[in-house]
Amino acid sequence: MKVIVAVTGASGAAYAQRLLQVLSQHEQVREIAFTMSEQGRMLFAHELGVNLSLKDPDLSMLGVSMDKIVAFHPKDLAAPPSSGSARYDGMVIVPCSTNTLAKVAHGLADDLIARSAHVMLKERRKLILVTRETPLSLITLRNMLAAAEAGAIIVDANPGFYHHPKTVQDLVDFIVQRICDHLGISVELVPRWELPEKPWVRKA
Repeated sequence: MKVIVAVTGASGAAYAQRLLQVLSQHEQVREIAFTMSEQGRMLFAHELGVNLSLKDPDLSMLGVSMDKIVAFHPKDLAAPPSSGSARYDGMVIVPCSTNTLAKVAHGLADDLIARSAHVMLKERRKLILVTRETPLSLITLRNMLAAAEAGAIIVDANPGFYHHPKTVQDLVDFIVQRICDHLGISVELVPRWELPEKPWVRKA
């Protein structure tokens, strides 16, 4: 698979970091096109203490193998992800800011992230928007609806607790596993839901 990963300015750099770690090590993935907005770059610096270059980011600073990574500047509209003929299998915007969501919902394509998202929609390929905002305004809800109607998948960064998380990493992995599920990539980072044993049934 060829996957695009874009990072924008909503809080949640840990989700992007973990997804990149998982995808870069997975046998189903042969190429990862990476780009981030200036706000995404600031997010990595603020939340993870890692200063990355927009032009040539060294993702090994995030514990990510660079073997499959091809990085692009967010203003490079001539980059391969801008064209459907490049045939990327899917795209994840993680985290996805409400500004980026609005661009996707209304077909704006003023940078590589928005243009790549538009390409995914027009080519009927997987576009996953990992939003992280609360509470949600009516404008944001309407933009989510418009993006979903256009074909995007909204994976809200809203982890479950039925797997009995013990650490923040467990919560991050819950979301990353759901992202991978929708990409069609098989990973087992946290236990999946199983019907709990009925408490009133005694074992023999």
